[in-house]
Amino acid sequence: MSSAILVVIVGLAIFALFLFINYVRIVPQNEAYVVERLGKYSETLLSGFHILIPFIDRVSYRHTLKEQVIDVPPQICITRDNISVEVDGVLYMTVMDPKNASYGVNNYHNAAIQMSQTTMRSVIGKLELDRTFEERETMNTEIINAVDKASAPWGVKVNRYEVKNITPPQSIKDAMEKQMRAEREKRAIIAESEGDKMAKINRAEGDKQAKINIAEGERQQLINISEGEKQRRVNEAEGRAQEILLVAQATSEALKQVGQAILGAGGQDAVALRIAEAYIAEFGKLAKSSNTLVIPSNVVDLASFVAVGKEVLKSNKG
Repeated sequence: MSSAILVVIVGLAIFALFLFINYVRIVPQNEAYVVERLGKYSETLLSGFHILIPFIDRVSYRHTLKEQVIDVPPQICITRDNISVEVDGVLYMTVMDPKNASYGVNNYHNAAIQMSQTTMRSVIGKLELDRTFEERETMNTEIINAVDKASAPWGVKVNRYEVKNITPPQSIKDAMEKQMRAEREKRAIIAESEGDKMAKINRAEGDKQAKINIAEGERQQLINISEGEKQRRVNEAEGRAQEILLVAQATSEALKQVGQAILGAGGQDAVALRIAEAYIAEFGKLAKSSNTLVIPSNVVDLASFVAVGKEVLKSNKG
């Protein structure tokens, strides 16, 4: 009897564990479970603890509510100028309605990828090869708009799309490389010619400025020489004027002193003696320069002698 009870208890424990495992659900954060009851949609379980009705409810779909990054495989697209290019990208999307994501489309991942590739072929077909590298932003925007509009019934929101690589054929790569090399060589030649042109202009300007500086220097040198000569002559004139003034002042002073001496005691006698000496000297010179000589009759008389001397001095001064 005890053995049977033990078996029942063990069986009940196993059954309870089975029910717990299959009908007790703990939904993680940012995830959603879609529950069907008897094969029909019942509810969406968000994060937390949930208990299902045994043998009636079951979790049919599990979705993550986080942003999903989906690689769009490479595909061959034909450009407007009939060049085949290989294009791939990355799609960013988020599940907004788990119910529609479960029942609105069989596989929203695959559906979004197919829609992205289809739209990409359409966009690339409107552009030339050169513009495909420049119009990445335009292509991304058009793909986002097309896929987001198509995915609205799926309960999915397309956040953004990025073109990863645009790969042209090898022959086109070689042609583009040659074109870029020719363009670089052209820019290098233009830059070199511009540099040579500027160098010549700078040299000409330098020569012109040097000549101007030389002429200015020579002009300044001539001005300095003339100013120096002018200053020298002014200095010489001022020196001669100063010399004449000093001589005149000295003569005036000497005459004043002679006049004072004459007015003093014995001055008249000194003047008479001086005149006599001058007379004798001048008379001697006159005797040397002329064969005819007039001698006063009264040579002994000093007054007549002085008078004769004064006459001689006057004749010499005249």
